[in-house]
Order: sequence, then C-alpha cells, then structure tokens
Amino acid sequence: MDALADPTDEDLMLAYAGGDAAAFEQLYSRHRGPLYRFLLRQCRQPALADELFQDVWQRVISARASWKPEAAFSTWMYRIAHNRLNDHWRAARHRPPAPADADQRTAQVPDPDTPERQLSAFEQRRRLQLAIEALPEDQRLVLQLRLEQELSLEQIAEITATGRETVKSRLRYAMDKLRARLSE
Repeated sequence: MDALADPTDEDLMLAYAGGDAAAFEQLYSRHRGPLYRFLLRQCRQPALADELFQDVWQRVISARASWKPEAAFSTWMYRIAHNRLNDHWRAARHRPPAPADADQRTAQVPDPDTPERQLSAFEQRRRLQLAIEALPEDQRLVLQLRLEQELSLEQIAEITATGRETVKSRLRYAMDKLRARLSE
C-alpha cells in the first residue's frame, strides 16, 4: 500500500481491533455524518436517531475483536444500523401508543430536582450540621465516630478511653439533642 494513500476502512478496523484507538477515531470521523443522516432519514426523529447512532457505534466497538473483513466495513456497519432500526420498529409495534394527553400528564409530574427542593435539602443539611456543631464535644465525637465512620460502640469506647455504656449514653444524649434542635 502506498504510504501516502489513506488506509481502507477495513485496515482501520483491523488496526482498531489490534488496539489502535486512532484508527477508530479515523473510522468514526469518516462515517459519523453519513450514518447519522441515514438513521435520521429512516426514523425522522432526531432523539431516536441519536439513540440509534450511539447504539450502532457501541456495537461496532463491542464487536471489534471478532470482526473479520468478509465484507466492506461500511456494509457491515450499515447492516448493524439496519438491524437496530428493525429491532426498534418491531419493539414499537408491541408497545401501546402514548396517550393523547401524555405531554399534559408529564407536565403535571413534580420535578424532584427543582431549585427550590435543592435549596430545601441544602438548608436541611445545613441545619443538621449546625445542630451537630452545637453538641458538647464528647457527644459530637461519639456521634461522628458512629455515624460517619460506622464504628461499633466497643471501638468508640476504645478510641475515647471510656466505657461502652458511657459511649452509649453520650450517643443517646446527642441524638435526643439533635431531634429537639431539628424539630424547632
């Protein structure tokens, strides 16, 4: 092969199967536009075309080790795309259609990740942090060792050089104070 000639798709796929990531990048750049346009023309839905496009490339990547140049790379890749489209349409026939008011129903579902909810969760964490900081040192220490480090009462007793029952009492007092402070 001439050193100045571009490698064939088949040469690139074999190189990629051998571990050459740059070969895949070259294959991808050659075929991404035509493949995407093919999928978009077939399904006429950009979101679905995006999903199928990603799936086809994922299948190319997954099959690289077993790929054999029995047909042109593009023929093989478009066969994957064609089969993936057929799978989609076959599955779509077995799915019930979306209700006519689907958009309205979706709009009524509360978004669990609204800025207000995020702020509320942040405020709750901040209140808890302040309540923990307000605990006496000995209670805060056993609480943090128990909850954050997930240590047993015996391990905490050994670390703090106190008895197990003392650790248990401090933990109970700390939890009682936290409950009282957070219910205010």
